Amino acid sequence: MNNELKKQPTDYVMALPTPEQLAWQDKELGLFCHFGMNTFCDQEWGEGNDSPALFNPTELDARQWVRTAKEAGFRYFVLTAKHHDGFCLWPTSTTDYSVASSPRKNGQGDVVRECANACREEGVGFGIYVSPWDRHEPCYSDPQKYDDFYCRQLEELLTGYGPLVEIWFDGAGSEGREYDWRRIIGLVKQHQPEAMIFNMGAPTIRWVGNEDGLAPYPCWNTAKTAKGSMFSEASLQWLPETPDWVPAECDVPIRKDHWFWHPNDESSLLTLEQLMDIYYRSVGHGATLLLNVSPDDRGLLPEIDAKRLLELGEEIRRRFSHPLAETGGSGELLELELVEAALIDHVVLMEDIAYGERVRQYVLEVHADGEWKELVHGSAIGHKKIDVLTPVNADKIRLRLTESVANPIIRKFAVYSSQ
Repeated sequence: MNNELKKQPTDYVMALPTPEQLAWQDKELGLFCHFGMNTFCDQEWGEGNDSPALFNPTELDARQWVRTAKEAGFRYFVLTAKHHDGFCLWPTSTTDYSVASSPRKNGQGDVVRECANACREEGVGFGIYVSPWDRHEPCYSDPQKYDDFYCRQLEELLTGYGPLVEIWFDGAGSEGREYDWRRIIGLVKQHQPEAMIFNMGAPTIRWVGNEDGLAPYPCWNTAKTAKGSMFSEASLQWLPETPDWVPAECDVPIRKDHWFWHPNDESSLLTLEQLMDIYYRSVGHGATLLLNVSPDDRGLLPEIDAKRLLELGEEIRRRFSHPLAETGGSGELLELELVEAALIDHVVLMEDIAYGERVRQYVLEVHADGEWKELVHGSAIGHKKIDVLTPVNADKIRLRLTESVANPIIRKFAVYSSQ
């Protein structure tokens, strides 16, 4: 590539995020919480025929879940209010297959409310997962009746638990099924207009396409389609009003391949090194990471899972809380001069995406031994790009934009040493 900065005209029309999308992308880290009937049956996908009498977490503490997430640096929390088995974690009026029929608190409990209250108290965004597929509900075989049923459930959740940051529509099990998405999305827009809509209907955020927590690179914020589930290669058919700006969310369980808690499963817990690699390849590729940590049958995050989550938060802070130097601004060249030469091994770049993704190609160069040498080159910066470098001693480092649209603004250009 030649060194002249390649630009499009300043009137170039591009996709732009909404203020709500910008706020959501800045959260970067969310905690997914799979909890429900499966927790008590040692299974991932119940068939909807397990007795509500089995649901009896005697020590459930939603504040422990949310406080642990907050302490680890996670800024939003998504609860499986209803998974594919149809069991509801709130006392819905639509079915008796819910916590109201369980022995917990003599049927007077409401796990969704406890989580919503904990999130509000801790200043953490609250989101809900509401499976469209329902293996328990008899009317599921009648699309029109089930659409009515599902919309009643959704409206209860949208109106009864305060502001929601995200509504998670899982496509698994719904391959080939057509729901009344215009009606469903209409309810979300009516009652929770600031909430992100995950991947179905008219989404404002999309699934990254795997359950490993990994975004490809580049991972642009614009998209026209996304996969619906792990069980089909087909792309979802989104409604025409879906925006062009649809950033990616990367979901992954902290215990390999297990979304719900299982007894005697501690060996599947991901290591800190594995989690940091996921962080680099999700948040570090401009996406958002939704890490699943599941409560056990007591209703508590297992001690080893909570400890690993806190270790992850601490390691992220250790590596990225204290830049050696930082700047931002516009122009094709930004230079950072360190107070004194130091060993650097990370660079964090952030574009001001309020104006869209304008950077198309960039180069990082280091000043050492009296000359500039290329360290790394890339394409997308987007919300965030983390470049991990072979440690190099330098007194200056510069960012050179070699291809862009209009006039990009770099929100952050920072260098770090994790040594």
